Amino acid sequence: MNMGKGAAVKRGIDESTGAYIIIQDADLEYDPNFIPKLIEPILEKKADVVYGTRLKRLPHMKKEERTGRFLLHYIGNRSLSLLTSVLYGSWLTDMETCYKLFPAKAGKKFKLNARRFDFEPEITAKLLKAGYKILEIPITTVPRDYSEGKKLRTFHDGSIALWTLFKYRFVD
Repeated sequence: MNMGKGAAVKRGIDESTGAYIIIQDADLEYDPNFIPKLIEPILEKKADVVYGTRLKRLPHMKKEERTGRFLLHYIGNRSLSLLTSVLYGSWLTDMETCYKLFPAKAGKKFKLNARRFDFEPEITAKLLKAGYKILEIPITTVPRDYSEGKKLRTFHDGSIALWTLFKYRFVD
């Protein structure tokens, strides 16, 4: 039974046995060849948490963001990342990225409530509140279109992400 991305990631965290966890979506929008670049700062003891950022750039107006829907995603992601930076005092360009590498002990310690795409802001909020600094490494992706099965609903999921950021900053 499909219970959503957050539920799947939570189960993966619960069942993991290694020292670190990295999130990799099954649709392969994110190239697994970037994983060694994400692990490198961990091995060099330069970071404890590494995110792969797709957004240390302007919109790709000749590529995927030429459509209104994808441009809206870009603007929404940048806005949520800016809000995360302001609320949690740590500059991020791409809070909504799939590629998140963090210590397993942190992931197992947090009570994760997310079931869907609210996993991204929840884990980010909890990592930052716990004092982890997030290092971002630039990556590229090959985004899927809605005709290929993309499930993100910009306004619905964006408003949930917004609420999640505020909730874990001020309530939880």
